[in-house]
Amino acid sequence: MASTNGGPPLVELRDIIKRFGSVIALNGVTMKVHAGEVMCLLGDNGAGKSTLIKTLSGVHQPTEGQILIDGEPVAMNSPRDALDRGIATVYQDLAMIPLMSITRNFFMGRELGGSRALGRFNVGGANRIAKEEMGKIGIDVRDPTQAVGTLSGGERQCVAIARAVYFGARVLILDEPTSALGVKQASVVLRYVAQARARGLGVIFITHNVHHAYPVGDAFTILNRGRTYGTFQKEDVSREEVLNMMAGGKELDELSAELEEFSRADAASGRSPYDTGAAAEHAIAEGLQKEAEALHKH
Repeated sequence: MASTNGGPPLVELRDIIKRFGSVIALNGVTMKVHAGEVMCLLGDNGAGKSTLIKTLSGVHQPTEGQILIDGEPVAMNSPRDALDRGIATVYQDLAMIPLMSITRNFFMGRELGGSRALGRFNVGGANRIAKEEMGKIGIDVRDPTQAVGTLSGGERQCVAIARAVYFGARVLILDEPTSALGVKQASVVLRYVAQARARGLGVIFITHNVHHAYPVGDAFTILNRGRTYGTFQKEDVSREEVLNMMAGGKELDELSAELEEFSRADAASGRSPYDTGAAAEHAIAEGLQKEAEALHKH
């Protein structure tokens, strides 16, 4: 259950429009995320999820509309602006270097200083922190100096999430964190999403997998071609209803009706529904045969 504490949302989008030339990628998207809430942003490929992520993380600036943090309108002109305001994004590709150690990946770009005068990296302190932070989320790292590429996909996701939380993220944006994972690895990531919520973070969980989103989500915003169907609280909508809205229930119903009409037409004419496909295959085979004969003559 989300814990709003009666305060303003950590992040709020109001009527966001994003245009790329004549293409409208986002068209009036509104969404808000409170502390201690997992907001699932759902949509099929091309729905506008990636554009919304990049707008929230400062990569893109909205053409129209407002982004508010703690109730105050803000302008984020770069990913650094978003990070400074506590918005951290964990992208699907994780931005990690597999041959570098867990610790080096954990502190990449924010190295823990030893002797500032000599510009040294405090290896011992960094190893200890990386091991402790991973332990907090249930990942037992025996040796934080091992290459991050030796970890499973789910464990690598957790390194990226733990890194964002350690460096002060208040809002965590997760871009398809479970898309390439098996059931066991996905459960590791989902467990940590629940832990992040319990710590009071706001989590935006972007996915096209309703079965991963529904168990941990408190609210669901559904995107379709740059527009939202709206935001629904978990107690007000079932998993099946979310899936139907996301898949485009109307389009599926229309397709079913068309297929039934084709079947009725075939039955009335006495033609098998497979006749058309067989004729097409025969025509292709004839064309290939003629092409082979022509090549043989030359």
